[in-house]
Amino acid sequence: MSIDINCDLGESYGAYRIGNDEAIIPFVTSVNIACGFHAGDPTTMRKTVSLALENNVAIGAHPGFHDVLGFGRREINISASEVFDLVVYQIGALEAFVKAEGGTVQHVKPHGALYNMATKDSQLADAIAKAVYKVNPEYILFGLASSEMIRAGKRYGLQTANEVFADRTYQSDGSLTPRIQEQALIHDADQAAKQILQMVKEKTVVSVQGEEVSIQADTICIHGDSNNGLSIVKKVTSILLQSNINIQNFLSTKQAK
Repeated sequence: MSIDINCDLGESYGAYRIGNDEAIIPFVTSVNIACGFHAGDPTTMRKTVSLALENNVAIGAHPGFHDVLGFGRREINISASEVFDLVVYQIGALEAFVKAEGGTVQHVKPHGALYNMATKDSQLADAIAKAVYKVNPEYILFGLASSEMIRAGKRYGLQTANEVFADRTYQSDGSLTPRIQEQALIHDADQAAKQILQMVKEKTVVSVQGEEVSIQADTICIHGDSNNGLSIVKKVTSILLQSNINIQNFLSTKQAK
């Protein structure tokens, strides 16, 4: 068995440092780089692209709402056509830095509130998938497992990666527990690793309501802005390898299957 591990990086902004990118990146196989709307700035984008290339890690665009103050995690009332435009814009910004550094973009993963809204809103999901397809139909669309985003990507003929989370809890409908709720985040590395192992090996996850929910895991997300991000990615990596599960980039994993 093989699995991809991705992490949201490049989320520092100006004088403000967020996350521990240099320490985390050796443990992951894909990175989602903030494109300047919810976090990141031109210099941070360039440095993060260079860091990814130095570590031979696949690069993805991480577009979000234009909301630095709210770190892209506040819902915004926005039309599908506006979502299309902001996703195209941000992919283009990252593409320019990746090209300048001699690399290629592999995937696109929306961020924060945009991601969560598009997991259930088919029109927003369609706008995101359409934007990815129009920019480059070879790009992979990362989305919450079995969500509207995955379905939209497939309608456009995109490769899709069902994403599961190490550091988030789940509801009985397969959605993530909203961050405003007390049980939304997993801070304990052992608990995160146990949840991931179950999702990868058994294709199920236990919701906060205590129900066992079926789930497809193609790529594992660990948040880079979390204070526990480094300890969680180390523990997850360790338990996967101990269980004879290889950690490989999504494309390598898919080819192996």
